[in-house]
Amino acid sequence: MTVLFCFTACQFAGGGGKAESYKSKVEAPSRENAKPPSSKPMEQEESQENKPASLVDSAVQSPLPQGFVDVKQAVPGVLVEARYATTYNFVGEPIRGYCGNTLWLTREAAQALYFANEKAMEQGYCLKVLDGYRPQRAVDHFVAWAKDVTDTKMKQEFYPNVEKSNLFQEGYIATRSGHSRGSTVDVTLVQLASGQEVDMGSPFDYFDPISHALRTQGLTEEQIKNRGLLREWMTQAGFRPLSTEWWHFTLEDEPFPNTYFDVPMGAE
Repeated sequence: MTVLFCFTACQFAGGGGKAESYKSKVEAPSRENAKPPSSKPMEQEESQENKPASLVDSAVQSPLPQGFVDVKQAVPGVLVEARYATTYNFVGEPIRGYCGNTLWLTREAAQALYFANEKAMEQGYCLKVLDGYRPQRAVDHFVAWAKDVTDTKMKQEFYPNVEKSNLFQEGYIATRSGHSRGSTVDVTLVQLASGQEVDMGSPFDYFDPISHALRTQGLTEEQIKNRGLLREWMTQAGFRPLSTEWWHFTLEDEPFPNTYFDVPMGAE
């Protein structure tokens, strides 16, 4: 099955607003050629500080790094809610590098996401993407916020059971994120009939052990089932789950495993 990836982006060099159109065809994975669930264990959040890597910054000529696509344009049927472009996140303000309800992924991750969404839609659900590619400047924003222990306005909603001073030590905030490589996505499920998100037992970005992917304690059978469905469809599509966050998945064969991009998704 062939899916046409077509999107329009603005070139922001020098603050200009010249629009350019990009088109390319990508073969969506067929159901017959589905990747089997990963045999690897769930990944732990990796420590990136000592890992060799390159950083691609906003000096890149195109607003989209080569090999990236706009999720809304590239993956029909997927819902997008760019939470970090809003005030409703654990920081409580829009995060640097995000602009409007726009999310990017590498072409390969978008292709896999298309397959996962097809599986979900066959069962009466669709995927909602809450985050994808995350510019390094957004990660830096998180780090600066975490160091300011006096700013706790979102504590009750996102981290009521952890002291802000412990966010680094407990692994909730780090100086690098796999999201910056472009092939990691945060997703949940929406029921097609009702248009409502399913109950996953904890909200997106809830800093607590109850958000662990395989958690059963304190969860209902329905919540456990919902997490299992999301994990099943995402792993069948070639994503690897993260053990500490039910919403977090990284493409197994990501195209930029050692590159951390810092291209903003709009004018800042």
